[in-house]
Amino acid sequence: MAAQNNAPLPDGLEIAGYRIVKKIASGGFSIVYLAYDADGNAVAIKEYLPSSLALRQPGELVPVIAKTNLPVFRIGLKCFFEEGRALARISHPNVVRVLNFFRANETVYMVMAYESGHSLQEHIARLGAKGSRLSEAFIRQIFIGVCGGLREVHANKLLHLDLKPANIYLRTDGTPIVLDFGAARQTFNADVPKLTPMYTPGFAPSELYSKASPLGPWSDIYSIGASLFACMAGAPPQPADQRKIEDKMPGYYARLEGRFSSQLVQMVARCLELDPLARPQSLFALQKELLAAAPPPSQSGTLEKLGGQWRALAGRIGGFGRKKADKET
Repeated sequence: MAAQNNAPLPDGLEIAGYRIVKKIASGGFSIVYLAYDADGNAVAIKEYLPSSLALRQPGELVPVIAKTNLPVFRIGLKCFFEEGRALARISHPNVVRVLNFFRANETVYMVMAYESGHSLQEHIARLGAKGSRLSEAFIRQIFIGVCGGLREVHANKLLHLDLKPANIYLRTDGTPIVLDFGAARQTFNADVPKLTPMYTPGFAPSELYSKASPLGPWSDIYSIGASLFACMAGAPPQPADQRKIEDKMPGYYARLEGRFSSQLVQMVARCLELDPLARPQSLFALQKELLAAAPPPSQSGTLEKLGGQWRALAGRIGGFGRKKADKET
């Protein structure tokens, strides 16, 4: 991942009616802050600040952008703004809620609802450290919600393009929220070669490695399969570019047999097909398959019960290393 070399906004800064509390995340394309609105409600504010194009020194608010980078920066700025506007139209319990977006300091900020919890990636890491894996019932419940949220995203003509356990957040009640959308990244991938590649190895479909390949819902479906695999195996699948040389995934699927139902393993394998046409073509079909074979509540427990199990772990969850190419946080 590209390092974020820019200085964050100072703690306590008042901007557009929000008070910055602290930086909570950063990546090659953005910095995310915890802040409070005028009513004292906690929000997350995401600042567009690509480290490859802009430089902000400590104590400064406005980044310095070289003239040669200005056209690319402005295209990204427009895409980020459009992404915020599109996401603001989406209201779904499994999709991060965009509350506002504004311009300041010669860049754009997206204000999102702040939720308490931890990422699915952190949950996987914590269990892995104990030598455990997520149960099939838990995995199905989480991804039924993820598919439901992404269906709404696709209905609004957006793609995620970087779905992975790090971008699936678990509330303290165990329900999932999909974060960090890449609608702007799709435009970057097509129009701005300087800003590519922007993908996470292991979770990125083969078409993200090629500028000539069309992107669509099938691209997010590959990433869903990769995220499911990570939950089951405790590690990401083999990166798509390496699979084209020597595909080791069949052996990994075989190791999952017996620990998980054949139906789930086969579904993941279909999602992870290198050929986009060989994958399931709709999230509705995927969600239906997850629901159809899910164990009944008497065996698997309700989502609320699963949430209770999550709450017991939430306070003890640690970090989990990320490996990714240049991308936005």
